[in-house]
Amino acid sequence: MSYANILFEGSDDGIAVLTINRPQKLNALNFASMAELDDAFGKAAESAEIKGLIITGAGEKAFAAGADIAELGSAPPLEMREIARRGQATFRRLETMRKPSLAAINGFALGGGLELAMSCTLRVASSNASMGQPEVKLALTPGYGGTQRLPRLIGRGKALELLLTGEPVDAYEAYRIGLVQHVVPQEELLPFSRSLLSKMLANGPAAVALTMAAVDAGLNCGMDAGLQLESAAFGLAAATEDRREGAAAFLEKRKPNFIGK
Repeated sequence: MSYANILFEGSDDGIAVLTINRPQKLNALNFASMAELDDAFGKAAESAEIKGLIITGAGEKAFAAGADIAELGSAPPLEMREIARRGQATFRRLETMRKPSLAAINGFALGGGLELAMSCTLRVASSNASMGQPEVKLALTPGYGGTQRLPRLIGRGKALELLLTGEPVDAYEAYRIGLVQHVVPQEELLPFSRSLLSKMLANGPAAVALTMAAVDAGLNCGMDAGLQLESAAFGLAAATEDRREGAAAFLEKRKPNFIGK
């Protein structure tokens, strides 16, 4: 699939960078963009060369300023439901690919843009970023996971405040409430994001994937079931060649050479 609305570039360090490339529309997520994102997420999940993914927006004004309202304006209710389900499936593909992903949020991340960012493993914001779920201002609800991920990230009360007022928060408030993990100057956004992701990728790939899976599953199944999942992940990680390499490197006081097995 050729891309007209996104840029998808790999590198020798295993980090791919996906850039939403509609700056003239503040990188709004139209139907074509969503189809391209779905395809790119599938490729990222399946590629042995891609170890992690950074998602950002072209320019300095927007990560992604929501869905393309011009496309949604006249859609009938049943079609709107299907649009939501397709978008949810696309973002879930990103969320469950078991490779770390990082949203490098530059400027506006509103509506579907914030829902995309919340589907990533972690989020870094530039100091000029602004985030929110303004759907209620259009007499709509979030459709790509905002009502589910936002409360899980920042708690029910604060999430409801943002969802029901539709008001955005700036980068520093987003950091204070736990919506993003770091705030950096605009010019440092991508270098910082790459450095942070590189730290994750320096560890055992199977251990990273199993840790992500255990955290996500445990949030949905309760403490006792979550602890069972953790012990299962612990046992699976112990069966890898990387586990033996990690122990040997620690004892020999050297950098480990993990191979993903």
